[in-house]
Amino acid sequence: MPTDTPMHLGMVGLGRMGANLVRRLMRDGHTCVVYDLDADAVGELEKEGATAATSLEDLVGKLDRPRNIWLMLPAGVVGRTVDELAGLLAPEDVLIDGGNSYYRDDIARARQLAPSGVHYVDCGTSGGVWGLERGYCLMVGGDREAVLRLDPLLRTIAPGAGAAEPTPGRTATTGTAPDGYLHCGPSGAGHFVKMVHNGVEYGMMAAIAEGLSIIRHADAGLRDRSVDAETAPLRDPDAYAYEIDVAEVAEVWRRGSVVGSWLVDLVADALARSPGLDGFAGRVSDSGEGRWTVLAAVDESVPAPVITAALYQRYDSRGLGEFTDQLLSAMRGEFGGHAEKAG
Repeated sequence: MPTDTPMHLGMVGLGRMGANLVRRLMRDGHTCVVYDLDADAVGELEKEGATAATSLEDLVGKLDRPRNIWLMLPAGVVGRTVDELAGLLAPEDVLIDGGNSYYRDDIARARQLAPSGVHYVDCGTSGGVWGLERGYCLMVGGDREAVLRLDPLLRTIAPGAGAAEPTPGRTATTGTAPDGYLHCGPSGAGHFVKMVHNGVEYGMMAAIAEGLSIIRHADAGLRDRSVDAETAPLRDPDAYAYEIDVAEVAEVWRRGSVVGSWLVDLVADALARSPGLDGFAGRVSDSGEGRWTVLAAVDESVPAPVITAALYQRYDSRGLGEFTDQLLSAMRGEFGGHAEKAG
C-alpha cells in the first residue's frame, strides 16, 4: 500500500544503491528528481517515472521547498558536492549523505551548513544491491527536527517490522529500530554506527571464509606433501582424510545454524554458481570503514583484535604484504629458489 505521506526527494548519485533507493521510493508513492554525471543512468530512471535533472542547480530548482536532497556518492567526492550545493540551498532545506563518509567529516559539514539554516543529516545505509526488495537498514545522525521530517522517506526505504521476528526480551514499546531505521544521535552518529557495522562485517566475513577454507582443506592427509627440512610434516594424515563438499556445508549452515546469516547466504549462492569460485580473484577492497573502526577503537582504548586482523587480511589480499614476505624470505636465506637454513 503506497505511503499516505508522499514526499519529494532529490537523489544525487545513481549507482546501484542510489538508483534502487529511487525505485523503492517511487514504488511507495514518493516523487524523485534525479541527477548523475552518467546521463544514461538518469535517462533510465526518467523512463521509470523520475524527473531528470541536468545539473545540481537544475535539481535544486525542480524540488519543492523545503527541499530534501540525498547524496549517494563515493566518500571522496561528497565534500566538493556539499560545497557546490551549499550556495544553492535555502534555510530549512535538508541535505542527506547516505554514503560511507567518515563521521568526523559529517560533524564539520553540519557546522559548515548551520549558519545558512540548512540541516545536514548523515545516514549510514546498509543493504547493497539487494535492498530494492529487502529494504535498507538505516543508521541516522543529525538534529531531531530534520530527522523527524524525513520519517516518511526513511520508513519507505527501511525493511519494515516484518523483516525480522520480534525480539522476545525487548521491553521497549516505542522507537523505530524494529522497523529498520534508527536516529542514533547528533551529526556523525549515523555514520559512526555504520562505520562500526562495517568493521564487524569485516570480522564476520573473515571468520566465515577462514572456516570454510579449513573445511575445504580437510583432505590434507590424502595429498602428497613435500618432505624436507623446510616443510613441517603432517603429524596424523589419517585425521585429515575428509573430502567435504564446501558448497553443501554452506547450504546446511543456512538452516538452523547459529552462524546462519545473509553473509552465509551469499557464500552459498556463490558456491552454488561456481564451486571452484572461478572469476573471484581473491582481492578484497576496504573502502575506509574498517580502518576508521580500528582507529576509533585505538582512541577509545577498546580491544578489537578480530576487526583489526580482518582489516590487515584485506590488505594482504591485495598484495600489500608482498614486501614483508620478501623480507621474511631474505631472513630465511631463500634466494632464487635455493634455501639455506637460517639460525
